[in-house]
Amino acid sequence: MLYYSPMRGILRHSLIRPLHATLPRGIPFDVQVLTDQKISSKQAARYVESGWLLRLGQGVYAFPSDKIDAPGCILLLQKKSRGLHVGGKSALALHGVRHNLGARESWTLWGDRRFILPEWFISRFHARYTYFRLFSWKAASLNSDTISTPVGVLDNLKVSVPERAILELLFEAGTREDLEEARNLFEGLRNLRTEVLGQLLNSCTSVKTVRLFLSWARETGVVDVEQLLKAHKIPTGSKSRWISRMKDGTLLTLKHG
Repeated sequence: MLYYSPMRGILRHSLIRPLHATLPRGIPFDVQVLTDQKISSKQAARYVESGWLLRLGQGVYAFPSDKIDAPGCILLLQKKSRGLHVGGKSALALHGVRHNLGARESWTLWGDRRFILPEWFISRFHARYTYFRLFSWKAASLNSDTISTPVGVLDNLKVSVPERAILELLFEAGTREDLEEARNLFEGLRNLRTEVLGQLLNSCTSVKTVRLFLSWARETGVVDVEQLLKAHKIPTGSKSRWISRMKDGTLLTLKHG
């Protein structure tokens, strides 16, 4: 027979209440946070059963009354994988550069290491993760300097600055991102910082990305390409044309320089 102990109930509630008082709302937390609060896995299970906690997935929790959105969840993922950030088309959207708004918002995440997005996250949000060494980081601080939090976005959410985001988008253009949409987004760019672009292009490891940027920049006038090439040593590969067939069957041809 089970007996209810008022003192035990008070003790259990005394452990959960500080979480409500100290943790930011709308941002999931992991089991380590509960451990730090001296809440065991068994106690956590009881809190879930009694409605004090919501279990999102293995070792991941939130408060039942919270609105769970992608940015809040991405903050937690950033703790799990160093360098994980919102990149490419998603980053441009957060900076106000958009084209077509789909019926379901998609999140493009980039990172410095291999990482599998957890089931609890991808079951709630349309998202994918890209791992590729797109930059060699010849300037030590360039990596961190090209990650920021746009105005109006959740505090501490790591997002590529526009100059980095457009190169991440061009890397995937024609494969994982639609080539025509990428071009439309490119044409919507404004006030790109030439110095930042020059450093990023100088560190870029993808010939396709570099050539596509220079080609479209010449056609659109987004930046002064000749000035950019004069100020920075930008790798464009061999003098032969870069040719590849895109996912939609389009043949993309990019000349040197």
